[in-house]
Amino acid sequence: MPYPSSAPTGLGQVAQQAAQVLYQHRLVSTRQLHRLVTPHHTRTEYLRRQLHTLREAGFAGVVGRRTTGQTELLWWLTEKGAQAVEAVGLLQQRPYRMSPEAALGPLQEHTLAVVDTGAAIVEHARRLGHECGPLDWSPEIAHYYRDESRPGEELCLVPDAVLNYVHTEARQRTLLTFFIEVDRTQMTIARLAQKIHAYAAYHAYAPQPPVARGARGPRRQATMPAWRSRYPAFPRLLLVLTGASEERLARRIADLRSLAASDPALATTPLRVGVTTLDQLRARGPFEPILTPVLGTTEPVDAWLRRASPAAA
Repeated sequence: MPYPSSAPTGLGQVAQQAAQVLYQHRLVSTRQLHRLVTPHHTRTEYLRRQLHTLREAGFAGVVGRRTTGQTELLWWLTEKGAQAVEAVGLLQQRPYRMSPEAALGPLQEHTLAVVDTGAAIVEHARRLGHECGPLDWSPEIAHYYRDESRPGEELCLVPDAVLNYVHTEARQRTLLTFFIEVDRTQMTIARLAQKIHAYAAYHAYAPQPPVARGARGPRRQATMPAWRSRYPAFPRLLLVLTGASEERLARRIADLRSLAASDPALATTPLRVGVTTLDQLRARGPFEPILTPVLGTTEPVDAWLRRASPAAA
């Protein structure tokens, strides 16, 4: 898949793949790129050379951050790099552009945590022989809806990521779609519970058909929820907690369950919500018993798989 003619000659396939990942996920560390793009390489030297080729061509920028006494490099695409990826036409275009200021800004850690979450799922898919790659999740896709508890307002639900996963077992392929929310213990439990409420409201939202000017009689009622125009089945909501000790995260999970149980709007929602920690997700993968259901009684984890949509052949 070559770049457009404006790209310099000699740009390797790994550099092209890295550019796509940077375009999709905005800010990615060398370590994360290694996990996503060159996992078959034991060392990162070749990847680093390709990244510096992107930088020398003016396609990528880089900043450093200090972690555990070492400097880690964080990469993003410049405007020139983003335009080159868009010209190929393989990825959905995104208006967002990273800058040195944004790369060093307050959302840096959250952005990297979302990439870590996706990378953990990709690695386990690779190990299990399932299908989920570096471009199979998209950050911050807007979903517009209305909530009966806030009449007259047009609301916007923006998951940290929407991830697609094809689970393969014997001859059965199952398409799983996840809304992913990553919490670094920066928000209150009440705010996290409000996010779950927003997902339930989006699940229930059905746009009302427009009324013709001068029309009389009862207003027609919508019959199809808005989400059905996007998804064959409503995505599962996966909450991933990080940024604190396992003990503190376990307390947050218990508090979240208690607060969600007190929300009348969540008492009857069919929404499926599971919560786990990033460390557990990395170590064991999404299909081990690491998920605590947020709503209702403790549902078996494999029930998340049974009620799913058949994948396209």
